[in-house]
Order: sequence, then C-alpha cells, then structure tokens
Amino acid sequence: MIRDVSEKPFLVVSDGHGQIFEIPEYRMVGMCLNTPQLPEASECIPLPYGSDLFELPGRVAIGYDPKKKQFVEVREYRGNPVFPVAAFMAPAYVQFYRAAFRSLPGAPRLPLYCYTAVGWQADQFYVTAMRIDPDVRQDLSFFNLTLIENEAHRLLKAFPKNRLVHHLIENCVFRYGCPAAGNFTLSRWECPLPTSPGCNSACVGCISEQPQEHAVTAPQERIGFVPTPEEIAEIAVAHLEQAPRAVVSFGQGCEGEPLLAAEVIETAIREIRKRTDKGIINLNTNASRPDLVERLCQAGLDSIRVSLNSAQPEYYHKYYRPRNYTFEAIEESLLVVRRFERWASLNYFVFPGFTDSPDEMAALQQLVHKTRLNMIQTRNLNMDPEWYIQTLGLPDAPQGAVGIPRWIAWLRETFPWIKLGYFNPPKEEMLPAHFQPAGE
Repeated sequence: MIRDVSEKPFLVVSDGHGQIFEIPEYRMVGMCLNTPQLPEASECIPLPYGSDLFELPGRVAIGYDPKKKQFVEVREYRGNPVFPVAAFMAPAYVQFYRAAFRSLPGAPRLPLYCYTAVGWQADQFYVTAMRIDPDVRQDLSFFNLTLIENEAHRLLKAFPKNRLVHHLIENCVFRYGCPAAGNFTLSRWECPLPTSPGCNSACVGCISEQPQEHAVTAPQERIGFVPTPEEIAEIAVAHLEQAPRAVVSFGQGCEGEPLLAAEVIETAIREIRKRTDKGIINLNTNASRPDLVERLCQAGLDSIRVSLNSAQPEYYHKYYRPRNYTFEAIEESLLVVRRFERWASLNYFVFPGFTDSPDEMAALQQLVHKTRLNMIQTRNLNMDPEWYIQTLGLPDAPQGAVGIPRWIAWLRETFPWIKLGYFNPPKEEMLPAHFQPAGE
C-alpha cells in the first residue's frame, strides 16, 4: 500500500486508441454507488499480477482536483478526448471502490466483469483493494501454459470417451483459459465438475446465458450435456487421489444450476466415495431445493457454497429472479447442511455502498446467526455497476455505508469463527475454530 498520504495515485485515462496514461493534475477517484469518493492512500495497493485494464467507452472519467478540492469530470486532456479506465483484478482480491465515471446517453452496457478504481503512482498502477485469500490456486504466476497444454493433450488420450474431460479441455482450457480447468490438467487443488445445462434462476448478471434484450454477451457458454455418473466419478476419483489439497466442485460458471442434475450428482457422489475417502466434494449452488441438498449430504457431499448478492430477500429476488423457489429455500438448505455438520459457505457478491450499508449488514448478521455459516467468500460483482444499481433500485448516494475495509473488520469482529476468503477450502483448512457451537 502507499505509505505517504500525500502521494495518492493520479487519475488514469485512455486516449480511445489503446494508450493508457496518467493525468498528474488530478487524483484517482473511486465510486460508492453513484457517489464519487477520494480513497485513502492506505486503501491502495499495487495492481495485482494477472489483472486486466479496461477502457470504458461512452463514459466520462471523474477525478479529484487537489487545487480546487473538488471532483471534476475529465472529458479531454491537452485538447484530446479521454475515457475512463478500470481494473479487472486477479482472483483472491476484493475491491473497496468501483471505477469512477458517468455514462453518457447511448453508452453501451459494459460486459460482465468487475470494474475497480485504478490509478498511477511511483511507476506502477494502484487499485483500491485488498487480498482476502492467500491461496494461490488461481494466481497466474503459478500457471505454466506449456505444461498445461501438454497435460491437456495427455488427458484427452487417457480419457478418449469421457465427454466431461473433453469439455473441460477443449472448451475450458483451450477456448477460455480457465484457471480451474488448468488446475484439473495439472492434478492439483480444486477440480471443476460442470454438470447441468439448465437453471431455475434467471440472474441478471449470469455469465453463461444472457437474453438478447440485455445487450451483453455471456463471457462463456454453458455445458451442453449432462455427463454420466461414471464420467464424473472417473475424473473426480483420480483428482481426489492425486491432487494436493484436493477439492472437486459441482456448479461452475460454464453451467446452470447443478441441483437440476441432482440425481446424476447423487449417484456420482456415492460412486466417488466407494472408491476414495480423500479430499472434499463441494457443491456451488443457488440452494433452491433443500430436499435435494439433503439427499446429496446423505450421499456424501462435504461442503456447499451458496451464491448470494444480498441477504435481503427483496434485493436477492431482483437480481436472481428465481423460478419456483424463494429466499426461504436458501436458508433451509444452509440449515440442512449444518444439521449434517458439513461445511457451509456463502459466495457473497460485494458491491461498495450496498454490501456495507446498515440494512444489508443487519440482514447478513441475522442470516449468519440463523444458519451458523462456516465461511464467507467475498466475490466482486461482475456486472455493469450502473445496471446493477438500476436493477436493484438503489439510491445514488450510500446510506450510512461504513466502507468495505470497515465492513471486513466488522465481519471478523462480529463472527470470529467465520473463515473469510475467496476459494472453497480443502479439508486441511476446515478447522474446528470455524464451526460455531449450536445455540450461540
């Protein structure tokens, strides 16, 4: 982080032709909902390795003028037009502020990524963020692309008839460069097990299916088939037996809701556990069917991660647009998992100004105490921020928001047993200290 408070990062802009540069007359600004904020120097860290920078077309950058001591719109610099720039951070980091800009009429909707405030100081880019998880399982510096390609070809030959292997390699590795699929080829850490083409939610920011009227393209396509239990078990057993800190996970970005394939998953889990007792079998889910969650726990499911944008049913329904289930089903599913004394996590979307607002914090506190969660995985929301604010009907200015750094401190103080992080933990990290005793 920056130590000298006077050296806050400069505003970063683009010339519209691929050139990014700083404007030393202005300071970087972050946005809390639609209200500009001047980040503290202590809230800025160097741009994590593996992050991307995006130009934001059809938008006006917002900076801070230290001479006038006010926020200003920056449309041009030295007579040339300029555009806002945002960072899409590498995994394991949580943003404090989104990029500061104002959209012009007719501006295109932004693709489904997260847009973090970014600036320049002392010969490097800075972002307003912190690392929330020390796990390196998706750090780009730990990926040898040549080795991944070689191992991928080896696996295609070793499993010539397994459609799931071919999907993970031909689609996820070769087409999208998915780090989770890369870890599968390297037999380490967490292995994805996409299973379900269908979904019973219509999430506004879904990254695998988007209706034409949303005017955005899903960054990846869904799996187009349901693998057999044997195809799943063949991959999972090999991974759990060989991989260090092994996890296998149903429910990936390249599929719909895995509970819609619960019968196949249940059979696969039973077959996996007949062959090995190693590692963690995890389910990433919307938790819409507690009865099916119970069946999977009975079969041998070890952990569950439930995606949530808000602990308030009103805002959950506006984003997830559930089909034939309600928020109460989510609570019941979490209670089912805890009754089986299995690991329960939230995949909790962080949006500055909303996540850290008093009402949302109170709702989250109620949910955590009711369900006795083990973990909260803080995930940056991948969606055009103005579209999200409009979808949820949020105010332009934060209503008593405490700021994401203080929100994280509040989580640690209020729920001392909860593990904070970004990834589904292996068995070695599921410590007794992360389980709240019943009745507390």
